[in-house]
Amino acid sequence: MTPEIITFLLIFAAALVLFSIEIFAADIIALGLMLVLILTGLLPAETAFAGFGSETVLMILGLLILTEALERTGVVDLVGHWLMQVVGNRPKRLQAILLAGPAVMSSFMSNTASAAFFLPIVLGLARRARLSPSRLLMPVAFASILASSVTLIGTSTNIVVSGFMQQNNLAPLTMFELTPVGLPILIVGLLYMWFIGRRLIPDRTGVAEDTQYFDSALYFSEIEILPGARLVGQTIEDSLIMQELRLGVLQLQRGGEYIKPLADTVLQPGDVLFVEGKRDDILQIQSRPGVTVKGAMQTLESYARKQDSQMAEVILLPDSPLVGRTIKGLQLRERYQMQIIAINQAGKISYSKIGRRVLRLGDILLIQMPADSLKLLESQRLFHILDMIDAPQTNHKRARLAVAIFLAALGLAIFNVVSIAVAVLIGALGVFLTRCITPEEAYRNIQWKTIILIGSMLAFGQAMQATGTADFLAQLIIQLPGADTPIGLLSFFFILGVVLTQPMSNQAVAAILVPIAIQTATLLQFNPRPFAIMLAVAASTSFITPLEPACVIVYGAGKYKFMDFPRVGALLTVIIYLIAIALVPLFFGV
Repeated sequence: MTPEIITFLLIFAAALVLFSIEIFAADIIALGLMLVLILTGLLPAETAFAGFGSETVLMILGLLILTEALERTGVVDLVGHWLMQVVGNRPKRLQAILLAGPAVMSSFMSNTASAAFFLPIVLGLARRARLSPSRLLMPVAFASILASSVTLIGTSTNIVVSGFMQQNNLAPLTMFELTPVGLPILIVGLLYMWFIGRRLIPDRTGVAEDTQYFDSALYFSEIEILPGARLVGQTIEDSLIMQELRLGVLQLQRGGEYIKPLADTVLQPGDVLFVEGKRDDILQIQSRPGVTVKGAMQTLESYARKQDSQMAEVILLPDSPLVGRTIKGLQLRERYQMQIIAINQAGKISYSKIGRRVLRLGDILLIQMPADSLKLLESQRLFHILDMIDAPQTNHKRARLAVAIFLAALGLAIFNVVSIAVAVLIGALGVFLTRCITPEEAYRNIQWKTIILIGSMLAFGQAMQATGTADFLAQLIIQLPGADTPIGLLSFFFILGVVLTQPMSNQAVAAILVPIAIQTATLLQFNPRPFAIMLAVAASTSFITPLEPACVIVYGAGKYKFMDFPRVGALLTVIIYLIAIALVPLFFGV
């Protein structure tokens, strides 16, 4: 064992610990590891940095741009609305579609993106069908993960595996090379979830109507005060709007003119008020005499989209002149045209009756005001902007064009006209040239941490080869009982991959194990290709913990407990192993 191997193994052990305990994000750990490899002399800087210009990274970049274009042109929203119309109030059809839909989508895009796309749709459909979201959300996450091995682009992990295969002088994976194994896994997995898995899922949330998601959502609507209403002659502050219905008044229209809705403004017949509040509070307006709902309810993003001013989430810092003052006394609306929609004080969120609240250090405010004034007040240290609530216009006119470009890019790759990386980059250029999305919009929303993680971990794999560590570990593995048979060795790497992918990112597991598996197979004179493919399947078998990103997305909304996942996913993991160990040697030969 050389000093280089010892040093690399120490770094390797530290990487496993850091990825497992998650003190830092996976992309930060990967970047740090790459820099440590350079500083210790295990890898030249130019070799380490080459990963960021690799075909693997550029392929993922192109896919992220294409996915964002589909989102920006409203394709995602259109699919969601269509599903709501198809499902209606039929629970069994709903459950079937929520298994099939994520599976189909995840076959051609990230399983995490697929789960995130279906989350709000599931919550809305569950409410209409009066079903518990916990019964629906886990199947959505599992269906998204099950489809990961159907195509090369089903998950970025497959692309990482393909990249390491190229580094080890193997041909990269083709678009549908994984399909003979991945499609049976998907079909059997969906059947398991339909007949067995969904019956093992506990009811954690109750009927969707009672979930916290809908109770805490902020909505907006217009109401009109009718002649003879009890509200007439009352001030806004003393009216039932503030006292009973707990609504905030954002705008007041009187006789075709807009006037400032101050606390002491006296209400008159015919006044149209634009109000905000919780969903149930707004719905109560219908039952109050003398008041009628004039406009449909809107969500926060819909409201932001229709306004000329900017909405933002801001925090009060120690030197803010707002600290220690009341919202009413500051006259923020009159002085700055600032509307405070909600206030978060020590975790307690209030939407109404906030005028007399004393602002404190660390308070988080949801505000709306002219964009220029917002930047000016931040420069004057009144607050610090945490997040700009940006609800960009959806360009539905280019939705068909975005879909056509996406399908054309896939077609170029499927029929081997060009490589997959070139195909998706042609697609990315296409959505830019046709203005389906601007480069600024795409670059602003791309998950750059994915790029950092994969680019850095490619350097990690290079160092494993350069230091001789992959060969050293392969020599140890071939001494294990049963490792001298292809089935035994494939089983070992599958189990190791499944175990490591629970606490670690899938891409990190692939980066660590694929070079070792290829080297081990080569030493034993086995075909190394099925070993890489087995690890691609294993790295996407993340059903026994909620640590997979697709599961994390539904974990909170479904109010699941940790043990809910092994309860449903343990048998599914065994089934996937049995399918993989039967089909991988059959189709790829060992």
